[in-house]
Amino acid sequence: MPMIPALLLNVGHALDHLFLLIFATAVSAIAIDFGVGRWEDMMPYTVGAFLMFGLGSIPAGRLGDLWGRRPMMIVFFLGMGASSIAVALTQTPLQMAMALTVLGIFSAIYHPVGIPLLVQKSSRPGLTIGVNGLAGNLGIALAALVTGFLVAWQGWRVAFIVPGVVSIVCGFLFAWFAPQEQAPSSKKKSSSVQLPKGLAVRTFIVMVGTATTTSLLFNITTNGNTQLLAEKLDGLVTDPSKMGLLLAAVYAIASLAQLVVGRLLDKFPVKPLFFAILFLQIVMFGVASQSSGWAWYVAAIGYMVMVFGSIPFSDTMVVRYIDDSMRSRVSGTRIAISFGISSMAVYLLGPVVKHAGFTQLMLGLTVISALGALMVLFLPGESQMKAHAMPVPEA
Repeated sequence: MPMIPALLLNVGHALDHLFLLIFATAVSAIAIDFGVGRWEDMMPYTVGAFLMFGLGSIPAGRLGDLWGRRPMMIVFFLGMGASSIAVALTQTPLQMAMALTVLGIFSAIYHPVGIPLLVQKSSRPGLTIGVNGLAGNLGIALAALVTGFLVAWQGWRVAFIVPGVVSIVCGFLFAWFAPQEQAPSSKKKSSSVQLPKGLAVRTFIVMVGTATTTSLLFNITTNGNTQLLAEKLDGLVTDPSKMGLLLAAVYAIASLAQLVVGRLLDKFPVKPLFFAILFLQIVMFGVASQSSGWAWYVAAIGYMVMVFGSIPFSDTMVVRYIDDSMRSRVSGTRIAISFGISSMAVYLLGPVVKHAGFTQLMLGLTVISALGALMVLFLPGESQMKAHAMPVPEA
Protein backbone atom coordinates (compact mmCIF):
# COMPACT_ATOMS: atom_id res chain seq x y z
CA MET A 1 0.00 0.00 0.00
CA PRO A 2 1.55 3.37 -1.07
CA MET A 3 2.27 5.84 1.73
CA ILE A 4 -0.44 8.45 1.05
CA PRO A 5 -3.36 5.99 0.66
CA ALA A 6 -2.12 4.12 3.77
CA LEU A 7 -2.03 7.41 5.68
CA LEU A 8 -5.56 8.24 4.51
CA LEU A 9 -6.78 4.79 5.59
CA ASN A 10 -5.41 5.44 9.07
CA VAL A 11 -6.99 8.91 9.08
CA GLY A 12 -10.23 7.23 8.03
CA HIS A 13 -10.09 5.00 11.11
CA ALA A 14 -9.62 8.07 13.30
CA LEU A 15 -12.57 9.80 11.63
CA ASP A 16 -14.75 6.69 11.93
CA HIS A 17 -14.45 6.65 15.72
CA LEU A 18 -14.49 10.42 16.05
CA PHE A 19 -17.84 10.71 14.25
CA LEU A 20 -19.48 8.06 16.42
CA LEU A 21 -18.46 9.86 19.62
CA ILE A 22 -19.22 13.50 18.77
CA PHE A 23 -22.78 12.95 20.01
CA ALA A 24 -21.70 11.37 23.31
CA THR A 25 -19.25 14.22 23.94
CA ALA A 26 -21.74 16.98 23.09
CA VAL A 27 -24.87 15.28 24.45
CA SER A 28 -25.36 17.72 27.35
CA ALA A 29 -25.32 20.72 24.99
CA ILE A 30 -27.62 18.92 22.52
CA ALA A 31 -30.10 18.09 25.29
CA ILE A 32 -30.25 21.74 26.34
CA ASP A 33 -30.68 22.93 22.74
CA PHE A 34 -33.51 20.47 22.07
CA GLY A 35 -35.21 21.16 25.41
CA VAL A 36 -34.64 17.66 26.79
CA GLY A 37 -34.35 17.59 30.57
CA ARG A 38 -31.39 15.25 31.12
CA TRP A 39 -28.52 13.98 28.97
CA GLU A 40 -29.48 10.40 29.87
CA ASP A 41 -32.80 10.89 28.05
CA MET A 42 -30.96 11.79 24.82
CA MET A 43 -28.70 8.71 24.72
CA PRO A 44 -31.31 6.31 23.23
CA TYR A 45 -31.49 8.52 20.11
CA THR A 46 -27.98 7.42 19.09
CA VAL A 47 -28.67 3.68 19.21
CA GLY A 48 -29.49 3.60 15.45
CA ALA A 49 -25.96 4.73 14.60
CA PHE A 50 -24.33 1.97 16.64
CA LEU A 51 -26.84 -0.64 15.50
CA MET A 52 -26.15 0.13 11.83
CA PHE A 53 -22.42 0.32 12.55
CA GLY A 54 -22.78 -3.39 13.30
CA LEU A 55 -25.49 -4.61 10.93
CA GLY A 56 -24.21 -2.55 8.02
CA SER A 57 -20.89 -4.39 8.20
CA ILE A 58 -22.31 -7.47 6.46
CA PRO A 59 -23.31 -5.77 3.17
CA ALA A 60 -20.25 -3.49 3.42
CA GLY A 61 -17.93 -6.48 3.75
CA ARG A 62 -19.63 -8.33 0.90
CA LEU A 63 -19.41 -5.30 -1.39
CA GLY A 64 -15.76 -4.83 -0.40
CA ASP A 65 -14.91 -8.39 -1.51
CA LEU A 66 -17.11 -8.48 -4.61
CA TRP A 67 -17.12 -4.89 -5.90
CA GLY A 68 -13.79 -3.62 -4.59
CA ARG A 69 -12.33 -2.12 -1.43
CA ARG A 70 -11.06 1.07 -3.06
CA PRO A 71 -14.48 2.30 -4.30
CA MET A 72 -16.07 1.33 -0.99
CA MET A 73 -13.58 3.50 0.90
CA ILE A 74 -14.41 6.45 -1.34
CA VAL A 75 -18.10 5.92 -0.49
CA PHE A 76 -17.09 5.77 3.19
CA PHE A 77 -15.30 9.11 3.25
CA LEU A 78 -17.90 11.02 1.22
CA GLY A 79 -20.89 9.41 2.92
CA MET A 80 -19.57 9.99 6.44
CA GLY A 81 -18.86 13.62 5.69
CA ALA A 82 -22.26 14.34 4.13
CA SER A 83 -24.23 12.54 6.84
CA SER A 84 -22.32 14.32 9.62
CA ILE A 85 -23.23 17.67 8.11
CA ALA A 86 -26.85 16.42 7.90
CA VAL A 87 -26.78 15.70 11.67
CA ALA A 88 -25.78 19.32 12.25
CA LEU A 89 -28.87 20.50 10.37
CA THR A 90 -31.42 18.55 12.45
CA GLN A 91 -33.98 20.40 14.55
CA THR A 92 -35.58 17.67 16.69
CA PRO A 93 -34.37 14.56 18.56
CA LEU A 94 -36.19 12.31 16.06
CA GLN A 95 -34.54 14.00 13.07
CA MET A 96 -31.19 13.60 14.81
CA ALA A 97 -31.84 9.91 15.44
CA MET A 98 -32.54 9.41 11.73
CA ALA A 99 -29.44 11.34 10.62
CA LEU A 100 -27.25 9.49 13.13
CA THR A 101 -28.58 6.17 11.79
CA VAL A 102 -27.49 7.16 8.26
CA LEU A 103 -24.12 8.14 9.72
CA GLY A 104 -23.92 4.66 11.24
CA ILE A 105 -24.57 3.04 7.84
CA PHE A 106 -21.57 4.77 6.27
CA SER A 107 -19.41 4.25 9.38
CA ALA A 108 -20.00 0.48 9.02
CA ILE A 109 -17.84 0.40 5.89
CA TYR A 110 -14.48 1.05 7.50
CA HIS A 111 -13.67 -2.00 9.64
CA PRO A 112 -14.60 -4.81 7.20
CA VAL A 113 -13.15 -2.93 4.20
CA GLY A 114 -10.46 -0.48 5.27
CA ILE A 115 -8.48 -2.78 7.56
CA PRO A 116 -8.31 -5.73 5.08
CA LEU A 117 -7.26 -3.24 2.38
CA LEU A 118 -4.51 -1.93 4.64
CA VAL A 119 -3.07 -5.33 5.66
CA GLN A 120 -3.56 -7.36 2.48
CA LYS A 121 0.11 -7.05 1.45
CA SER A 122 1.65 -6.19 4.82
CA SER A 123 4.73 -8.16 5.92
CA ARG A 124 4.03 -7.28 9.58
CA PRO A 125 0.24 -7.35 9.95
CA GLY A 126 0.32 -7.13 13.76
CA LEU A 127 2.23 -3.86 13.69
CA THR A 128 0.07 -2.54 10.83
CA ILE A 129 -3.09 -3.31 12.84
CA GLY A 130 -1.51 -1.76 15.94
CA VAL A 131 -0.70 1.49 14.15
CA ASN A 132 -4.17 1.52 12.62
CA GLY A 133 -5.70 0.93 16.05
CA LEU A 134 -3.61 3.77 17.45
CA ALA A 135 -5.02 6.04 14.73
CA GLY A 136 -8.58 4.96 15.53
CA ASN A 137 -8.17 5.64 19.21
CA LEU A 138 -6.53 8.99 18.59
CA GLY A 139 -9.80 9.74 16.81
CA ILE A 140 -11.56 8.98 20.08
CA ALA A 141 -9.19 11.33 21.88
CA LEU A 142 -9.86 14.01 19.28
CA ALA A 143 -13.60 13.51 19.73
CA ALA A 144 -13.20 14.43 23.39
CA LEU A 145 -10.77 17.28 22.79
CA VAL A 146 -11.95 18.88 19.54
CA THR A 147 -15.67 18.47 20.23
CA GLY A 148 -15.27 20.07 23.66
CA PHE A 149 -13.54 23.12 22.18
CA LEU A 150 -15.89 23.42 19.18
CA VAL A 151 -18.98 23.17 21.42
CA ALA A 152 -17.57 25.89 23.70
CA TRP A 153 -16.56 28.03 20.71
CA GLN A 154 -19.46 27.78 18.24
CA GLY A 155 -21.89 25.16 19.53
CA TRP A 156 -22.52 21.45 18.94
CA ARG A 157 -23.56 21.85 15.28
CA VAL A 158 -20.12 23.08 14.27
CA ALA A 159 -18.67 20.05 16.06
CA PHE A 160 -20.36 17.89 13.39
CA ILE A 161 -19.73 20.19 10.41
CA VAL A 162 -15.93 20.61 10.73
CA PRO A 163 -15.01 16.89 10.71
CA GLY A 164 -17.65 16.35 8.01
CA VAL A 165 -15.80 18.71 5.68
CA VAL A 166 -12.48 17.03 6.57
CA SER A 167 -13.91 13.61 5.67
CA ILE A 168 -15.16 14.81 2.27
CA VAL A 169 -11.72 16.26 1.48
CA CYS A 170 -10.12 12.93 2.47
CA GLY A 171 -12.52 11.14 0.11
CA PHE A 172 -11.38 13.16 -2.87
CA LEU A 173 -7.72 12.71 -1.89
CA PHE A 174 -8.18 8.94 -1.57
CA ALA A 175 -9.87 8.77 -4.98
CA TRP A 176 -6.90 10.63 -6.46
CA PHE A 177 -4.01 8.78 -4.79
CA ALA A 178 -5.26 5.23 -4.12
CA PRO A 179 -4.18 2.81 -6.89
CA GLN A 180 -6.81 0.95 -8.86
CA GLU A 181 -7.34 -2.67 -7.79
CA GLN A 182 -6.44 -5.28 -10.41
CA ALA A 183 -9.45 -7.36 -9.35
CA PRO A 184 -11.83 -7.59 -6.37
CA SER A 185 -10.34 -9.71 -3.58
CA SER A 186 -13.00 -12.43 -4.01
CA LYS A 187 -11.63 -13.19 -7.51
CA LYS A 188 -8.04 -13.61 -6.38
CA LYS A 189 -6.54 -17.07 -5.93
CA SER A 190 -6.68 -18.35 -2.36
CA SER A 191 -3.28 -18.53 -0.68
CA SER A 192 -4.14 -19.56 2.87
CA VAL A 193 -5.06 -22.79 4.62
CA GLN A 194 -8.41 -24.31 5.46
CA LEU A 195 -9.20 -25.51 8.97
CA PRO A 196 -11.35 -28.55 9.69
CA LYS A 197 -15.00 -27.52 10.06
CA GLY A 198 -15.19 -28.17 13.81
CA LEU A 199 -12.07 -26.17 14.58
CA ALA A 200 -13.11 -23.37 12.22
CA VAL A 201 -16.55 -23.09 13.87
CA ARG A 202 -15.00 -23.09 17.35
CA THR A 203 -12.52 -20.37 16.35
CA PHE A 204 -15.27 -18.24 14.79
CA ILE A 205 -17.50 -18.58 17.89
CA VAL A 206 -14.67 -17.48 20.19
CA MET A 207 -13.81 -14.67 17.76
CA VAL A 208 -17.38 -13.38 17.76
CA GLY A 209 -17.86 -13.88 21.51
CA THR A 210 -14.71 -12.01 22.51
CA ALA A 211 -15.41 -9.33 19.90
CA THR A 212 -18.84 -8.86 21.50
CA THR A 213 -17.49 -8.42 25.03
CA THR A 214 -14.73 -6.14 23.73
CA SER A 215 -17.29 -4.07 21.80
CA LEU A 216 -19.57 -3.84 24.85
CA LEU A 217 -16.72 -2.50 26.97
CA PHE A 218 -15.58 -0.16 24.19
CA ASN A 219 -19.05 1.30 23.57
CA ILE A 220 -19.96 1.71 27.24
CA THR A 221 -16.68 3.34 28.25
CA THR A 222 -16.23 5.65 25.26
CA ASN A 223 -19.87 6.78 25.41
CA GLY A 224 -20.01 7.04 29.20
CA ASN A 225 -16.58 8.40 30.13
CA THR A 226 -17.49 12.05 29.54
CA GLN A 227 -20.28 11.99 32.11
CA LEU A 228 -18.37 9.57 34.36
CA LEU A 229 -15.44 11.99 34.42
CA ALA A 230 -17.76 14.85 35.33
CA GLU A 231 -19.17 12.85 38.26
CA LYS A 232 -15.92 11.41 39.59
CA LEU A 233 -14.06 14.75 39.40
CA ASP A 234 -17.03 16.83 40.58
CA GLY A 235 -15.66 19.76 42.61
CA LEU A 236 -12.14 19.22 41.30
CA VAL A 237 -12.59 20.20 37.62
CA THR A 238 -15.60 22.08 36.24
CA ASP A 239 -14.45 23.80 33.03
CA PRO A 240 -15.71 21.83 29.96
CA SER A 241 -12.52 22.50 28.00
CA LYS A 242 -10.34 21.15 30.82
CA MET A 243 -12.63 18.14 31.15
CA GLY A 244 -12.23 17.48 27.43
CA LEU A 245 -8.46 17.80 27.73
CA LEU A 246 -8.35 15.32 30.64
CA LEU A 247 -10.47 12.81 28.74
CA ALA A 248 -8.39 13.26 25.60
CA ALA A 249 -5.28 12.53 27.69
CA VAL A 250 -6.84 9.25 28.87
CA TYR A 251 -7.53 8.17 25.30
CA ALA A 252 -4.16 9.35 23.97
CA ILE A 253 -2.25 7.35 26.60
CA ALA A 254 -4.49 4.32 26.16
CA SER A 255 -4.08 4.48 22.39
CA LEU A 256 -0.41 3.59 22.72
CA ALA A 257 -1.50 0.16 24.01
CA GLN A 258 -2.61 -0.86 20.52
CA LEU A 259 0.81 -0.05 19.11
CA VAL A 260 2.52 -2.15 21.81
CA VAL A 261 0.05 -5.02 21.42
CA GLY A 262 0.43 -4.92 17.64
CA ARG A 263 4.19 -5.42 17.93
CA LEU A 264 3.72 -8.23 20.46
CA LEU A 265 1.24 -10.01 18.17
CA ASP A 266 3.92 -10.29 15.48
CA LYS A 267 6.13 -12.15 17.99
CA PHE A 268 3.86 -14.12 20.35
CA PRO A 269 0.78 -16.40 20.09
CA VAL A 270 -2.65 -14.80 20.32
CA LYS A 271 -4.21 -16.87 23.12
CA PRO A 272 -1.91 -16.23 26.14
CA LEU A 273 -1.42 -12.58 25.21
CA PHE A 274 -5.17 -11.98 24.85
CA PHE A 275 -5.91 -13.67 28.19
CA ALA A 276 -3.28 -11.57 29.98
CA ILE A 277 -4.78 -8.33 28.65
CA LEU A 278 -8.30 -9.33 29.72
CA PHE A 279 -7.14 -10.42 33.17
CA LEU A 280 -5.57 -7.00 33.76
CA GLN A 281 -8.77 -5.45 32.42
CA ILE A 282 -10.78 -7.21 35.15
CA VAL A 283 -8.41 -5.87 37.82
CA MET A 284 -8.56 -2.27 36.58
CA PHE A 285 -12.35 -2.16 36.29
CA GLY A 286 -12.60 -3.54 39.82
CA VAL A 287 -10.26 -0.86 41.16
CA ALA A 288 -12.06 1.93 39.25
CA SER A 289 -15.45 0.83 40.61
CA GLN A 290 -14.26 1.56 44.16
CA SER A 291 -12.39 4.81 43.44
CA SER A 292 -13.18 8.49 43.07
CA GLY A 293 -11.35 11.75 42.42
CA TRP A 294 -7.84 11.59 40.99
CA ALA A 295 -7.42 7.98 42.12
CA TRP A 296 -10.31 7.09 39.82
CA TYR A 297 -8.68 9.07 36.99
CA VAL A 298 -5.51 6.98 37.27
CA ALA A 299 -7.63 3.80 37.34
CA ALA A 300 -9.55 5.05 34.29
CA ILE A 301 -6.29 5.36 32.37
CA GLY A 302 -5.55 1.76 33.40
CA TYR A 303 -8.84 0.27 32.28
CA MET A 304 -8.85 2.21 29.01
CA VAL A 305 -5.32 0.94 28.27
CA MET A 306 -6.66 -2.59 28.62
CA VAL A 307 -9.87 -1.89 26.67
CA PHE A 308 -7.92 -0.43 23.76
CA GLY A 309 -5.22 -3.08 24.10
CA SER A 310 -7.80 -5.85 23.55
CA ILE A 311 -9.07 -4.41 20.26
CA PRO A 312 -6.34 -5.62 17.83
CA PHE A 313 -6.91 -9.30 18.65
CA SER A 314 -10.08 -9.76 16.60
CA ASP A 315 -8.55 -8.28 13.44
CA THR A 316 -5.35 -10.24 14.01
CA MET A 317 -7.29 -13.52 14.22
CA VAL A 318 -9.04 -12.69 10.94
CA VAL A 319 -5.72 -11.89 9.23
CA ARG A 320 -3.98 -14.95 10.66
CA TYR A 321 -6.67 -17.56 9.97
CA ILE A 322 -8.87 -16.17 7.17
CA ASP A 323 -7.79 -15.93 3.53
CA ASP A 324 -7.73 -12.44 1.98
CA SER A 325 -10.37 -13.47 -0.59
CA MET A 326 -13.07 -13.50 2.11
CA ARG A 327 -11.69 -11.39 4.96
CA SER A 328 -14.11 -8.51 4.41
CA ARG A 329 -17.12 -10.83 4.58
CA VAL A 330 -15.88 -12.65 7.69
CA SER A 331 -15.00 -9.33 9.35
CA GLY A 332 -18.39 -7.92 8.39
CA THR A 333 -20.23 -10.88 9.92
CA ARG A 334 -18.17 -10.69 13.12
CA ILE A 335 -18.69 -6.96 13.46
CA ALA A 336 -22.42 -7.20 12.67
CA ILE A 337 -22.98 -9.69 15.48
CA SER A 338 -20.71 -8.08 18.06
CA PHE A 339 -21.71 -4.46 17.42
CA GLY A 340 -25.34 -5.39 16.86
CA ILE A 341 -25.42 -6.71 20.41
CA SER A 342 -23.18 -4.04 21.91
CA SER A 343 -25.22 -1.23 20.35
CA MET A 344 -27.90 -2.01 22.91
CA ALA A 345 -25.39 -0.98 25.58
CA VAL A 346 -25.50 2.56 24.17
CA TYR A 347 -29.30 2.49 24.33
CA LEU A 348 -29.27 1.26 27.94
CA LEU A 349 -26.38 3.41 29.17
CA GLY A 350 -28.48 6.43 30.10
CA PRO A 351 -31.32 4.51 31.82
CA VAL A 352 -28.89 2.24 33.72
CA VAL A 353 -26.83 5.16 35.05
CA LYS A 354 -29.99 7.08 35.86
CA HIS A 355 -31.38 4.28 38.03
CA ALA A 356 -28.31 2.42 39.33
CA GLY A 357 -25.41 4.86 39.13
CA PHE A 358 -21.90 4.61 37.75
CA THR A 359 -20.55 2.35 40.52
CA GLN A 360 -22.90 -0.48 39.60
CA LEU A 361 -22.12 0.11 35.93
CA MET A 362 -18.39 -0.30 36.59
CA LEU A 363 -19.00 -3.54 38.48
CA GLY A 364 -21.00 -4.76 35.48
CA LEU A 365 -18.05 -4.00 33.22
CA THR A 366 -15.86 -6.14 35.48
CA VAL A 367 -18.23 -9.09 34.92
CA ILE A 368 -18.19 -8.55 31.13
CA SER A 369 -14.38 -8.58 31.19
CA ALA A 370 -14.41 -11.87 33.08
CA LEU A 371 -16.75 -13.43 30.49
CA GLY A 372 -14.36 -12.39 27.72
CA ALA A 373 -11.38 -13.92 29.53
CA LEU A 374 -13.32 -17.16 30.04
CA MET A 375 -14.11 -17.40 26.31
CA VAL A 376 -10.46 -16.90 25.36
CA LEU A 377 -9.63 -20.15 27.18
CA PHE A 378 -11.61 -22.00 24.48
CA LEU A 379 -9.60 -20.47 21.63
CA PRO A 380 -7.48 -23.16 19.93
CA GLY A 381 -3.75 -22.62 20.38
CA GLU A 382 -1.72 -21.77 17.30
CA SER A 383 0.16 -25.08 17.44
CA GLN A 384 -3.21 -26.83 17.37
CA MET A 385 -4.27 -24.66 14.45
CA LYS A 386 -1.17 -25.54 12.45
CA ALA A 387 -1.45 -29.24 13.29
CA HIS A 388 -5.03 -29.46 11.97
CA ALA A 389 -4.75 -27.05 9.04
CA MET A 390 -5.33 -28.51 5.58
CA PRO A 391 -3.80 -27.04 2.39
CA VAL A 392 -6.21 -25.23 0.10
CA PRO A 393 -6.95 -27.38 -2.98
CA GLU A 394 -5.76 -25.97 -6.28
CA ALA A 395 -8.39 -24.26 -8.38
